[in-house]
Formats: sequence, structure tokens, C-alpha cells
Amino acid sequence: MSFKNYFLNISLGVFICVTALAQEKRLEKANENFDKYAFVDARKIYLDVANSGYSSADLYSKLGDSYYFNAELEESVKWYEQLVNNYTDTIDPEYLFRYSQSLKGVQRYKEADKIMEQFNNVSNNDQRAAFFVSTKDYLRFIEMQSGKFRLLKLGMNSRYSDYAPSFNHQGKIVFASSRPINGGMTKTIHEWNEMPFLDLYASDLIEENGILKSPKRLRGKINTRFHESSTSFSKDGKTVYFTRNNFTEKKLGSNTNGTVLLKLYRATLDGEKWIDIEELPFNSNEYSVAHPALSEDGKKLYFASDMPDSAGQSDLYVVDVNEDGSFGNPVNLGDKINTEGRETFPYISDSGRLYFASDGHIGLGGLDVFVAVPEDTGFSLAYNVGKPVNSPEDDFTFVLNEQTKIGYFSSNRFGGKGNDDIYSFKQTEELITSCNQYVKGVVTDSYTREVLPDTEVILMDSNNQELQRTTTDADGSYNFDVECEYSYIVRAIKTDYSPTEAPLTTHTVFEYTHELPIQLGKGGIESQEINPGDDLAKILRLQIIYFDLNKSFIRPDAEIELQKIIAVMKEYPKLKIDVRSHTDSRSSDDYNMLLSERRAQSTMKYIREKGGIDRARITGRGYGETTLINDCSNNVKCSEAQHQANRRSEFIVVE
Repeated sequence: MSFKNYFLNISLGVFICVTALAQEKRLEKANENFDKYAFVDARKIYLDVANSGYSSADLYSKLGDSYYFNAELEESVKWYEQLVNNYTDTIDPEYLFRYSQSLKGVQRYKEADKIMEQFNNVSNNDQRAAFFVSTKDYLRFIEMQSGKFRLLKLGMNSRYSDYAPSFNHQGKIVFASSRPINGGMTKTIHEWNEMPFLDLYASDLIEENGILKSPKRLRGKINTRFHESSTSFSKDGKTVYFTRNNFTEKKLGSNTNGTVLLKLYRATLDGEKWIDIEELPFNSNEYSVAHPALSEDGKKLYFASDMPDSAGQSDLYVVDVNEDGSFGNPVNLGDKINTEGRETFPYISDSGRLYFASDGHIGLGGLDVFVAVPEDTGFSLAYNVGKPVNSPEDDFTFVLNEQTKIGYFSSNRFGGKGNDDIYSFKQTEELITSCNQYVKGVVTDSYTREVLPDTEVILMDSNNQELQRTTTDADGSYNFDVECEYSYIVRAIKTDYSPTEAPLTTHTVFEYTHELPIQLGKGGIESQEINPGDDLAKILRLQIIYFDLNKSFIRPDAEIELQKIIAVMKEYPKLKIDVRSHTDSRSSDDYNMLLSERRAQSTMKYIREKGGIDRARITGRGYGETTLINDCSNNVKCSEAQHQANRRSEFIVVE
């Protein structure tokens, strides 16, 4: 690939500055080419050296990179495999990620996931690893998402590189291409991958079927002898933002290392020519700014950059476009969107949805297309748009007309005509763009295992507030829709049985169903003779409410049991209890008395506030170490488990 990768991987400088090895002159020349991103030239020497029997971590990593960053993943697998197998303990963890991506590119997903597990273990809070851990069933979700687009025929691709389609809002699609000018001589070759430089072309669009007519090169000063790519147009079609090499006023600029980076430019349409080419003020010679995407109202411009506060090789940013044409300060879109990998080629639909390409979010391999919906504070989590838009290769520059449902994207997938090709599609179904989860289960008798139909099942939040209620059907089953990343309590109630609660904490896995069976024990409170002085916890066969050593806060396991106490007190509104809190014998008698009092107060407060129980129905006090249930008194050597048995609360029936 060409200009696309030139920007996406400009951060190569971060990892190719390795310690120089005592290599022959030919390797020094190869490294010089590699540092200038002349991967094809460098690769020829590296291959010759490797085939002669020489091996090193540096050689294998650069050979792998020379293929990886030109999207030749089948070849990059070979060299990353050598690197990982022979130098596992010394390589940068980033190479585990690249190896995993390369394995996906050849559809070896199980192996790729194992390498990602290794990457997760050795990386330090890497967002890509976090996304992988939270979406390990990503292939299942992608299958659910797939089939919502139908590919259409498109005959205007060349045997070169064609990509970055955009709507010019005047009935044309504008795209970047390295095809020869007017069918003539091939243009200047770019040393990155030995492909010609890119220019901007336009094709008339037949909207009803997405067909594009023969393209024509844009007129005016917008095209130069260097790269031009990725455009975004104002709604009237008279202003364009575009990407170009650092070439302003006929002068080619470079960073301190002598590398020519990318910048954003703006131009105005005069008749059929683009004039008044101006560089945007937030560009820099030291980092790339590229791939513009204008919001529907023209007030915000999104773009990709590796500027200093970026998390990865390129991040997505947004900047305000003021009424006078000036700009605000660029703002990073944050870690819901950006990772340590490549986030690039943003597109903002008329409804405000953000489509972009990424290899940091979990996908099928290479760059995948993702969508995020607008929220009050930015954008939602990113959702893979599925097949056939995404493939094991690079898929990117997605655009969509939400009215006609016709859109375009680019890919270097197998079967294309050139290095990169443009594909057209029609959207046939809406995408999944919310994190939906479900809980279901069967309620059974804890002793006989028989299913219990007509059981009331209540879904509550962590504050014991009822959210939904249902009744089990003939086979004892129930189900609820739940939100992602949320804590719930599921309560089951049936006559002649003790009410039971089960905790549920959801996560971020898309379209996930939680299995939560519930067992009810015979002996509901109404079926038993209860007298003042009885311990409600024993009657209901509850787990003992324990506290950590020297602490009075309610533990998560204790919350579940207290929810059961609350359930009974709500079911029987005349019931009154006395909370009695106890400590073990460690620490002084006076300290333990005060500690137990704090525990009793903490327990009563939880029942009152979380359960909404009237203060008059619950009393309590601390008893310190005065009523131990074993022989672990002062100066007696006991295990931690024996001491913990004394750190308990009791719930004595008063009325």
C-alpha cells in the first residue's frame, strides 16, 4: 500500500531506533533505507542477509515490519514467528501485537488470540489488551453484526492504488489514486512501496445504484507531484479539506530527521478549479496531521494525527471551525476511541455517527471499520461493522449516505484489481450500536431440583430499587434485558420457600447472555414458628455476615446476605429485628466493644438506607468479644478462619 500506510505508521521512529548491531555494510545500508521508510529497498538486503544464515531479533523484526507496514501479512507472519519463537524474552511487547494482527490476516484466529493473551500479560495497561480481554468473543459478535451491507459492482478501479472516497455534495465521488495521469506515463515512484504518488480524482455518481463513471483528475493547484489524499467537503461543495505531503508554496518541508510528513490543507472552488490552497494552522513539521472529516454543519473538523499527546501510532482528534474560518484547539477523542494502535480515516455521517478505521480495537485483522454513536460527552464505545465491509486485510475510508444507504470503502483484500480498491455497498440492516446484554435462568427447588413455575422474579439495582418484575413460566425459566457494566440483584420469591437473591455484574461484551439459575429452599418464614429471640439468619439459612479484621465496612459478600434480610423485612412489614455485632478476641476489650458498635451501626444503616426500612423496625448494638462462639479467647492461638467466625452479626427477632 502507499500513502495510507505512510501516515498510519509514521510513528515507526519510536520503535526502529534500536541499538546498532555490528553488522556488515549491507545491513547498515538496509537500516538507512528502513529508517527512511524505504521498506522495499531495505527488505531486499534483509532477505539476502537472512537467507545467508544470519539471524537476530533486529533482523527478524525489521523484516516482519517491512511486510506488516505494507499490509503483506502472510509474509510478515513468517518473520514475526521467527522473532517470537527465538527471542520471546527480549522483544518489545508491541511485536506480540503485530504478530497477532498478522495471524488474523491469514485467519489463524485461535493462534492470534493466544498471542494476544501473552501481549495482555506483559503489556502495561495497554488499551488494546483491555479491549481484547473485555471482548474475547469478538468473532461471535462480528458474525452477529455481519451481513448488514450488500456489496455492489464497481468498475472504475485501476491496477494501482485507489482509495479514500468522499462525497463532494455535487453529485460526485472524489478519491485518491496513483493511476497514470490521463492514461500516460507512470508518475514518480514513492520509495515506501515502489508505487506512484497519489492525486485526487472525481467520478460522477449514479445515486440509485452507487455506480461511478470514468474518473477525471481534479483541476487547479490542488494536485502536485507529491501525495494528495483523503478529502472532506462542505455541504455546498465549494470548500474542501484534504491531506498532502508537507508541500507549501512549492517548498517541501521535513522534520528534524529529514522525513517528509503530512499536513491538512483547505481549498476553495472557483468554477471547476481549486484555488487559494492554504495550510491549516495546527499542522506541524514534527508530526503528521491528516485525513479530514467535516461534521454535517461544518462546525467541527475531525482528523488523525500522531501529535505529542496521542496514545498510539495515530489518534483521532476534533477541532472547532469558527464562523470566520479560524480554528480552535485540537482535542483528542479519548480512550473510548483511541488506542495504542492506529485509529485513522474518520468519517462523520449526517446523523453524527463516527466511522473510522482501527487495528487497536478488536477485529478480523489489519485495519477494520468501526462505528461509534454520539453521546452527551463524546462518542460511545466502538462497534465493529462486520463483514463484508471488514475482512482479514486492511479495510478503511468508509463513507455512507444515510438517506440512500449507498456508501463506499476501500480495501486491499484478495481479489481486488489493484493495490487498494474502492468498493461500493448498500446498507440493508441497521448496525448493532449499543451494548445489549441479557440474563436468564431457571428457578428450582434446592432439595428436589424440580423446576418452580409461577415464581416471582424481581430485577433490582444495587440500591435495592426494583427495575423489572416477571413470573417464571411452566419450565421455571425467567429472563430480563440488562445494561452493560452495571450491578444488579435478582430476587426470587415463592410461597413456602425462603426468598433468595443472586448478584449479577455485567461487563462490556456485546450481545452477551448471563446464565443465572436460582435455587429456593423450603421453609419460608410463614411456614415456621418464630419466637422472639430466634436468629433470623438461621431461620432463613443465610450465610453469616462477616467483617474484615479491624474493619466495619460492609463486604460485597455481606451485601448479598443483607439484601436477603431486606427482602424478608419488606415481605413481612410487621417484623422487627435487633442487630447484634461481635468481634474476635484480638485487640483490647475496650477497642473491640467500640469496633463491634461501629459494625452494628454500619449494618443497621445499610438495611435502612439500601432497603428503605423504617428506623423503628431495627435496633442493634455491639457486644465486642463477650459472646465468642469458640474457644478463641485472649491469648489463645487460633487460625484466621476460627477468628473470623467470631466476627459476625446476628439478626434476632424482636417482634
